[in-house]
Amino acid sequence: MNTNEKFLRFASVVLLVFAFVFAQSLSPVAAAPQGQAKILASTDINAHLFPTVVFFHGQTATSQMDNSGGLKFSDGLLVLAALVDNSGYSTQIRMKYQGYLLTELPIEIGGQTLKPGAYGFGFLDNNVFTVMDVGANDVLTATSTRDAAISHPVPLQFVATPDGANYRLYHGRDYVELHRAR
Repeated sequence: MNTNEKFLRFASVVLLVFAFVFAQSLSPVAAAPQGQAKILASTDINAHLFPTVVFFHGQTATSQMDNSGGLKFSDGLLVLAALVDNSGYSTQIRMKYQGYLLTELPIEIGGQTLKPGAYGFGFLDNNVFTVMDVGANDVLTATSTRDAAISHPVPLQFVATPDGANYRLYHGRDYVELHRAR
């Protein structure tokens, strides 16, 4: 075999390997388990992903972008949340409406499925977590948990559960577990 033939074989192998790697990078990220997600910190979220002003119950509220977070699933779908400045709302609404939740996929919280959409949410007294549609109508109520062991609570964050099967949406020390609905 002459030098040209060796070079052509070598180049063919290199091109095949390159084509395989390139094809793998273009394929959907479905190789990762469907339920796994990347946790997004407030620094990952910007006005292109989450609006700086949100509509809820006939008014608008400013999103607290420093107090935001989210999940990005392997197929690119997002669940995003941010606390809001609810000072313009009545006391009754302000108690329940602490944050804004956007989800592009059905998620399960407390055994209940929440459809894709935009929602207000709040962590209430007596371990109650509530989700409301933009008209302030309750659509989901679940039990929240207080995590006394968390060393440095922050206003809002997403954290993976110790087993990695679910995620927690924290508001200070209080949280609810959620995952992609099956």
